[in-house]
Amino acid sequence: MKTIDIDFERRLEQLKAACRKTGVKVTHQRLEIFREVAASLEHPDAEAVFRGVQGRIPTVSLDTVYRTLWLLNDLGLITTLGPRRDSVRFDANLKHHHHYICVRCGLVRDFESEELNALPIPSFVRKLGSVTTTHVEVHGLCAKCSEELRSGPPNRTAKQEQRGRREK
Repeated sequence: MKTIDIDFERRLEQLKAACRKTGVKVTHQRLEIFREVAASLEHPDAEAVFRGVQGRIPTVSLDTVYRTLWLLNDLGLITTLGPRRDSVRFDANLKHHHHYICVRCGLVRDFESEELNALPIPSFVRKLGSVTTTHVEVHGLCAKCSEELRSGPPNRTAKQEQRGRREK
């Protein structure tokens, strides 16, 4: 699901200004890659960005997408989300916010919380070094996955149900 963020134009101007400041060319591919991240609420990984941009620029390569995403990250225009495991997800929303992540389907949604923002940094963390930013990732089962688990696997036939009971 994509939606145009009301901050998109502001984000686009930040991209252009950061590129001018650092001498990086504002290319059509870079704009489209940034647009794909900034216009999404899904916090897309590089492969999802690639698929979205490829529909508009068939000649774009996955390598170009990865290099551009890391360039945008280095320029401070997007951030990464979660641990760097199988795939990194990117977020163009630079306002202070937190994330809800479904552990089953991978759904990611932004949320704001004054209560979480007000949590003090523990003293032992400050002993590790300075803290520049904080955010909370809340992990759980989204409403859709919870409902699917309550109602059982979809489209199981009576034979499949019987087979499942015999295997137990």
